Amino acid sequence: MSYSTSPRRTGLPRTVLRWLQSLDLTFSPRHFRRDFSNGYLIAEIFSWYYPEDINMNCFENGTSLPSKLRNWAQLGMFFAKRNLKPIRELIDGTIHCKPGAAEIFVQDIYTMLTNRRIKHIQDEEVDFTDRLYQDKLPMVARSTASRAIKSNIKLTEIMVEPNENKNIQKINAIINMHMQRRQQEREQDPARFGIKPTLGQRAVRRPSVVAPSLSMTILPKEKPVLAPSASTEIRGKMGVHFKAIQVKQAERHPFDAHTNADSTSAHFKGL
Repeated sequence: MSYSTSPRRTGLPRTVLRWLQSLDLTFSPRHFRRDFSNGYLIAEIFSWYYPEDINMNCFENGTSLPSKLRNWAQLGMFFAKRNLKPIRELIDGTIHCKPGAAEIFVQDIYTMLTNRRIKHIQDEEVDFTDRLYQDKLPMVARSTASRAIKSNIKLTEIMVEPNENKNIQKINAIINMHMQRRQQEREQDPARFGIKPTLGQRAVRRPSVVAPSLSMTILPKEKPVLAPSASTEIRGKMGVHFKAIQVKQAERHPFDAHTNADSTSAHFKGL
């Protein structure tokens, strides 16, 4: 069986295409994004390695969403039985016809069944958005925010996911990605967007120079503040000098208190 598409057009390495040709599949996949989305060819690939676990009569080669979900549900039970762990993002991307998802999933299956390593999928970042395609376009031809949402979220994703909050999160992530790209465009070509530099950006920046005399100067130590003495001069508002005098009273002995008390009582008795 021969494939009409070349490795460059499909994005698959030549070794993977030869491996697919050796399996003698039912039909030749011409459009990878569409032909692998229902899971029928995926089940046929695994049936060559696990014929006792997969019965092709139970799979339907249809294009409707219910037939896709039934086929992938059976494949999910097969993966759990054989302890195979394909990447869930690859499965979802293949079901919803995300760009490049089917090609990467086929390469992942190739490494899983043949135990061979492909540098293309192990060493590169997987991205199912149209970011790479948008980067190749000129700025005037790049998509708007609404177009980015339509291009990166398929209708089948919304139909499969009943939780509206998750769909809103996906939309917000796409909008944030679009806003980041627009911000990069404004930074790369500010003249196209009419962005003028601010006053702070136009100001001349000069490094501050510290005088060597100040840096080498050693400040004298502060003298301690002494407590005020017995007599301290205080200057008033009208220039009058005031002198504070500290008066010390004579100390009394304990017996002096008794003597004074006895003399006082004798005085009152005499009266």
